[in-house]
Amino acid sequence: MATFLYRIGRWAFRRRRLVGGLWLGALVLAVAAAALAPAGEEEDLSMPGTESQKAFDLLDERFPQSNSQGAEARLVFQAPDGQRVTAREHKAAVEDTLGSLDGGDQVASTTDPFETGAVSEDGTIAYSTVTYAVEAVDLTEPTKSALEDAASQARDAGLTVEIGGSALDAEEELGGTTELIGVAVAAVVLVLALGSLVAAGLSLLTAFVGVAIAFGLVSALAVPLGLTSTVAILALMLGLAVGIDYALFITSRFRDELAQGSEPEEAAGRAVGTAGSAVVFAGATVFIALVGLGVVGIPELTKMGMGGAGAVALAVLVALTLVPALFGFFGRRVLPRAVRKAGRPGSEPPGRVPTADRPGLGTRWARFVLRRPAAVLVTSVLGLGALALPALSLELGLPGDESKSVETTQRRAYDLLSEGFGPGFNGPLTVVVDMSASSDPADTRATTDQVVKTVRGVDGVASVGEPVLNRTKDTAVLTAVPRTAPNSGETKDLVHAIRGEVSGVEADTGAAVLVTGTTAMNIDISEAMSDALIPYLTVVIGLAVLLLTVVFRSVLVPVKAALGFLLSVGAAFGVLVAVFQWGWAAGLLGIEQTGPVMSLMPILIIGIVFGLAMDYEVFLLTRMREAYVHGASPGEAIVSGFRHSGRVVAAAAIIMISVFAGFVGMNSPTIQTMGVGLAAAVAFDAFVVRMAIVPAVLALLGHRAWWLPRILNRVLPNVDIEGEKLSRHVPAPAADPDAAVRRLPVGRHQL
Repeated sequence: MATFLYRIGRWAFRRRRLVGGLWLGALVLAVAAAALAPAGEEEDLSMPGTESQKAFDLLDERFPQSNSQGAEARLVFQAPDGQRVTAREHKAAVEDTLGSLDGGDQVASTTDPFETGAVSEDGTIAYSTVTYAVEAVDLTEPTKSALEDAASQARDAGLTVEIGGSALDAEEELGGTTELIGVAVAAVVLVLALGSLVAAGLSLLTAFVGVAIAFGLVSALAVPLGLTSTVAILALMLGLAVGIDYALFITSRFRDELAQGSEPEEAAGRAVGTAGSAVVFAGATVFIALVGLGVVGIPELTKMGMGGAGAVALAVLVALTLVPALFGFFGRRVLPRAVRKAGRPGSEPPGRVPTADRPGLGTRWARFVLRRPAAVLVTSVLGLGALALPALSLELGLPGDESKSVETTQRRAYDLLSEGFGPGFNGPLTVVVDMSASSDPADTRATTDQVVKTVRGVDGVASVGEPVLNRTKDTAVLTAVPRTAPNSGETKDLVHAIRGEVSGVEADTGAAVLVTGTTAMNIDISEAMSDALIPYLTVVIGLAVLLLTVVFRSVLVPVKAALGFLLSVGAAFGVLVAVFQWGWAAGLLGIEQTGPVMSLMPILIIGIVFGLAMDYEVFLLTRMREAYVHGASPGEAIVSGFRHSGRVVAAAAIIMISVFAGFVGMNSPTIQTMGVGLAAAVAFDAFVVRMAIVPAVLALLGHRAWWLPRILNRVLPNVDIEGEKLSRHVPAPAADPDAAVRRLPVGRHQL
């Protein structure tokens, strides 16, 4: 692979105008396609095969005149202090407000709270349900404006009015200050790590090109493929992070080759042949892990995985082709000015050269770990273990109006309904009774009465509405209101209790009784995600061990890497629980409401962090392995790895952390959780696992770390990620006789 990529690097360098033109054309086409394409639509989470989804599908079939997952708005009215909403003037204001909505475009129906009894016991709060003929994503701006204007009309009459439900849900938009801060931090880190504005700008430019194309493609395909704004944001987040990192790795190697005396074209070929090999492997691991999210069975998660995987694949292609093409335009200007002025390829600016008497920070740290490997290992493991302890209390759920900012009308409507009708009123359960097997009307009535009686008798049910039959009288729908909030553990237990109790009705009558609704759907999805977590983690860990065994020709190194990955992910989950469930430092991060962790996050974070962790493992350990196979002792190999790769890995990690943390400022709970979880996981994996635990374990194992049974050595393919074949086919630069052993993706400047 190294020889093949070497040829690609040299070809891109020579044909830089062609390569640059092709990427520019792709960028223009992607941006134009995104601009001309219709806006994407948000979709509700669904999971085929669950009881709730089966019930929704049945409702769409048996009640074709209604949309079971259509948009809904709740207008919540509250009278001024000391007054009742049933007073004549307030009642008239409510009726006038609802009258302005009747007959509106896309409005299916509105309910009169005074006729339906939707008034609180103390008479201070009432609500009206406005149903629409289309889903929330299909509501037009005039329809939403009419709803807001109706609420304003009632406010002018002296009432407090808030709007809940899905009608005003909006997709998340980019452009927040925190994202810009994250990119700015990444730029500063690049300048400090590379010592050159040209080199830093090159890495940022190529990353932006890949991200812009990925974002444009996701936007253009949003409607035909049903991609949501979350998919686009994940593609942006991942593409930007890995795009900068991959360009940094290859640029650092290019500068190293120039410093060893190679001509720019040769240096570009060697950089892509060596660092590019590691980039391909690292990108492939992220790609496989993200695509593997499709096995969970949630369409939205599958789309997120595919969108992120596509962005990563583009980042790899950009790094292998556009980066060396830009080397052709900039040449030696990627080196610091002091080095270029010195006129000697191997010279360094004064004060920047690590020597035997004054080693770099990476070398000093590696030697410190070699002196105290057991202490470093125990301290690091115990520290991550302590951070992971909160993960034992991990609760999964899906965010609703209760998780939104108190400044939003949806959250205020949620609070008013809880105050007036109880916390469970915001998460009613829909019970669907399928009696198609019976044709006797008497049996139909008896069955529905038995279901109502059974559900009312379940502890935790506040009320049960009267059943509504479809036209053919073979399907009934009734609403059960829990006593507890939608995301509480008691409501989860209640759903299971109802399903258990109605199984007796099914056995007696032959009818099928299904429990659904948004609350039940969220519970089913969360449980499915919990059940899939261990199998998915097993697959990911197994893949990590297999791939690393092939790359490093070792058995113990992959096992160590997998266990380290588990530690970093466990600690990241602990941070998520502490912040989002317990509220630790939530105010500092702008998180106003605590609750269960977004149910998609654990599997999504595992899939992403797995690939990113392999990035650092590969770039750090390939240098160690090269030194070891060329005769260095295990300890010397560890020092060599940190001396040549520590600075680049640290810079790459800081860049990735900055990019992920930059998304914490968005108002979407999904994106906030993703940003915190990924930033924490990368920080733990890069700086604790790879920088502390890895060298400590290798120091304790000694020569045994690189042991591989003979049978595996014969069977496993040699992917040549270190560029050993490249060194045999391509002579090393004459300017440095020792360059033949320097074949790994390293940065020019040392720690």
